[in-house]
Amino acid sequence: MTSPRRGRVPQRRIAETVAAELRTRILAGDDTYRLPTQDQLVQDFGVSYPSIREALRILETEGLVTVRRGNVGGAEVHRPDASSAAYHLGLALQAARVTLGDLAAGLRMLEPTCAAECATRPDRAATVVPALTENVEKSAGLLDDGVAFTHVAREFHDLIVAHTPNVTVRSVVSTLVTLWSAQEEAWAEVITRQGEYPSRDEANAVVRTHRRIAREIEAGRAAEAERLYRTHLAASQAVVLERFDGGVVNASPAGARLAMQTVSRTRL
Repeated sequence: MTSPRRGRVPQRRIAETVAAELRTRILAGDDTYRLPTQDQLVQDFGVSYPSIREALRILETEGLVTVRRGNVGGAEVHRPDASSAAYHLGLALQAARVTLGDLAAGLRMLEPTCAAECATRPDRAATVVPALTENVEKSAGLLDDGVAFTHVAREFHDLIVAHTPNVTVRSVVSTLVTLWSAQEEAWAEVITRQGEYPSRDEANAVVRTHRRIAREIEAGRAAEAERLYRTHLAASQAVVLERFDGGVVNASPAGARLAMQTVSRTRL
């Protein structure tokens, strides 16, 4: 058998080097960044088409690009965000058989601090409070639509986290919140379909609590905002966990719906 020529770089290593450079460009670029064509990449890097295609496959498995085949082929760039991070974290938690109760407990440890941090922002009256107020008023108009109400009410939590000043905390907690929201919205769809969604009065109580949290943030009362938020979070989680506490976290919203439908059928 003929041995490989000394000094020859394996195609896989070349592809990994190209992928590393393209990954850096994607992460350093803005939302308008587009990858060059494969022809241009071959010319820019001085490598073969198979190496470029392998590099793109590496980035595709990481969720950073989607490669389109055919006459309109090319690579569409996807910058990482809370949704993509939540999906990959969800896969890890799902593989580890982590329960919804465990995810909920983790959020109770971390998420309420975001409300306190929002209350310390000197610009909260111009940034945080208007966004929260708009969300609360929108949810108040959806008391009779369980699925839509849950979606908008969950956005209140997204806004709290999104306005957290510390970028690291914001990024970590937003990933967990996005993952929990997928589970809670799946719960809302299943429960609404069965005609068992919480009452209008219970939904209205959520609106009132969100208003109170927004007022505490506006007043800069960080400790009270955190206390209210923690109590509210535990109560809202309890409604979901009452039936699905032992369920395993599911990375896919569709998978979460299917899992909850299965649990609901077995308990009927």
